[in-house]
Amino acid sequence: MTPISPAARANVHLIDHPLVQHKLTLMRNKEASTNSFRRLLGELSSLMAYEVTRDMATQDIEIETPLEKMTAKVIDGKKLVFVSILRAGNGILDGVLSVVPGARVGHIGLYRDPKTLQAVEYYFKMPKNMEERDIVVVDPMLATGNSAAAAVTRLKECKPKSIKFLCLLTAPEGINTMYKAHPDVPIYTAAIDRELNDHGYILPGLGDAGDRIFGTQ
Repeated sequence: MTPISPAARANVHLIDHPLVQHKLTLMRNKEASTNSFRRLLGELSSLMAYEVTRDMATQDIEIETPLEKMTAKVIDGKKLVFVSILRAGNGILDGVLSVVPGARVGHIGLYRDPKTLQAVEYYFKMPKNMEERDIVVVDPMLATGNSAAAAVTRLKECKPKSIKFLCLLTAPEGINTMYKAHPDVPIYTAAIDRELNDHGYILPGLGDAGDRIFGTQ
């Protein structure tokens, strides 16, 4: 088993809320139907969105309650961009957008070369004025870390204010790869699994997230 470097481990935020862990366990079960898997992913993504946005900046505005005027805090969701790594990342979008419906959405298309396991980009579309925005990259699995690292490298060209990475599962190899390439990008995940197999899949994992989301197994 690949060890996680102490510095890389310190960069990981493990979301271990009981509801998160319960839903993740149900998703791991190979008997879970496509419909159940998709529904659980949406619910789990919503719960994780609360943690990844915990430090979002707020501003004071004046409002009037039914009884009096007051100053209260709001966030500017339009400054946040959820970036989905296609195609599996789209399975997380509905859940996170239910928490921050005003957020913008970007897409980056990457596929993993089956021989080299390296990421190859085929699509990139982002909102305007990215230099004013905070990014949360979403992808269910952080396995080898190559696709995630390539996506973040590409996104840094847009010069956003900040970048975070949100995933359901990761493995030591992915954590180390991301930290080596981008030590400034924190990882938010529901579980750190044991290792990768020879094909770059997370063990024990939950299978191919994209296939289970879209029913293409």
